[in-house]
Amino acid sequence: MSVLSPALATAFSGRSVLMFCAVEIDLPAGALRLLDAPGQVTFGGRTFLGRDPVYGTLGGVEPVTDGVETDAPEITITVLPPTMTAAASLASPTAQFSAVTIWVGALDKVTGEVIPDPYVLFVGEVDVPTLSGDGGSRSLQYSVTSVFELLFEVDEGARLNNAFHQSVWPGERGLEYVTEVQRSLPWGAETARPAAVRDVTS
Repeated sequence: MSVLSPALATAFSGRSVLMFCAVEIDLPAGALRLLDAPGQVTFGGRTFLGRDPVYGTLGGVEPVTDGVETDAPEITITVLPPTMTAAASLASPTAQFSAVTIWVGALDKVTGEVIPDPYVLFVGEVDVPTLSGDGGSRSLQYSVTSVFELLFEVDEGARLNNAFHQSVWPGERGLEYVTEVQRSLPWGAETARPAAVRDVTS
């Protein structure tokens, strides 16, 4: 069963296809929507430009690479900013974790309109921006990780005590009288669960 819409599947199966790739990066200053070709296309209430007046053009979208069991899928997007101001804005630390969506679609060869329901190829977030220059040109590469990267995030800063517990669940007093948690680090075999010690003097 195809994941493409019937109209898009028909277009892709033709002898010649007016195919496009559209990228949306939800930057703090506003959504950047770029197209991998001159002109513009509009679908889903979004307009994608071949050249953004501030941030320039899309330099390319590398193929999605599968991750191993401890890595999420990743893709690289290249943007060609026209000025150092634009490049610095794209490489700003505030751009990290910006949502990224990539579509592939096709145009009707007669009307020039977008064939309904472009396919969502990738959904992720900006991980690492890399700015490079050579002579008078410059490029910025975004390493974009899949939304599945969130599954690997650890609860840094989480504590098994009353103060942290109530910061997450205000008024929940299940750890109010717990003064110590005995932790064990099992290796290679199941062991008993860590024990909680209740302060009976309170």
